[in-house]
Amino acid sequence: MNHIPQGVLIGRAKVPGIAHPVVVTVRDEQLVDITAPGLATVRDYAESADPAGLVSKAKGRVIGDAQAILANSVAGASKADLPTLLAPIDLQAIKASGVTFVVSLLERVIEEQARGDKSRADALRTEILDLIGTDLSQLVPGSDAAMKVKAALIEKGVWSQYLEVGIGPDAEIFTKGQPMSAVGYGAEVGLHPISSWNNPEPEVALLVTSEGKIIGATLGNDVNLRDVEGRSALLLGKAKDNNASASLGPFVRLFDGDFTLETVENADISLRVEGQDGFVLEGGSNMAQISRTPASLVAATIGDHHQYPDGLVLYLGTMFAPVKDRDGAGKGFTHKVGDIVSISTPSLGTLSNRVNLSTKCPPWTYGTSHLLRDLSRAGLL
Repeated sequence: MNHIPQGVLIGRAKVPGIAHPVVVTVRDEQLVDITAPGLATVRDYAESADPAGLVSKAKGRVIGDAQAILANSVAGASKADLPTLLAPIDLQAIKASGVTFVVSLLERVIEEQARGDKSRADALRTEILDLIGTDLSQLVPGSDAAMKVKAALIEKGVWSQYLEVGIGPDAEIFTKGQPMSAVGYGAEVGLHPISSWNNPEPEVALLVTSEGKIIGATLGNDVNLRDVEGRSALLLGKAKDNNASASLGPFVRLFDGDFTLETVENADISLRVEGQDGFVLEGGSNMAQISRTPASLVAATIGDHHQYPDGLVLYLGTMFAPVKDRDGAGKGFTHKVGDIVSISTPSLGTLSNRVNLSTKCPPWTYGTSHLLRDLSRAGLL
């Protein structure tokens, strides 16, 4: 699959000789710098009246072949004299929704029941499915039917906090990372070194304005530590928010006449993990199977109850919880350092990253204060 999709794209790049990240788009297979005074961040373009139209008409300069820059963005293969891609957002808050697909819901219950012990997962999976005996995918969260299932599960002694947010009235919304902390295409993604049971979470992420308007989408890897969260949901921050644990890219595709929220709602998302040990994991999911609509998840995130002056990006959750055995029967899946994780869908391209320990990934050192100072020095604010 082509790593770069068609459509109106916006992203960021690091260009040799320029202190600040530049805002870019793709035109005729070329990467074009469209940074300008008053339009120096992705946030500035996103908050305009017509983001797709503004990006399409923006004046800019070509900084190189888009595919060549994509290739140069791969960790360990970068040439210092060529641009590299960054995560395609900047000042936006990085939020995520959890347990939005039934498969991932059941896996979260298993994590909780296993108390982070992956050796117990297979037996618990069978036991819990036998106990539930209900196709939860047909339930509308918060509905009367969902509440009846909740009551039945409590009676059976298998109710959990994950089932609460999976079929209850309130969605799980959490902070995945701080603004400017996400990594982009080709970068290393990080696992906390204490984890021995973890996985990628291939997702679509929405770009949302400060007014709550959904204006575009990108691909994301919401890297997850199953053993840490399984020990206690109160460890969600430790399981989810670590150095290089949030990946987004390669670009945000902005909504226009050809690409809409409906496109996102029907997208097929594929995942491929290739290990240095020869292990290959492939899987996929369809966004149409999400239990809460993307619009409802955005409404649960931003509104009168919570504002985001610089907008936000929202991971929509995943239905893909890998269980394929890697190191022997019954041992399930977990990452190994060096894994290449590729997440794809035709409308958004491919996001690819290499797995490392969060302590070994390049540290996050360039934050909002650095960006604002560099933009000020360049006369762009």
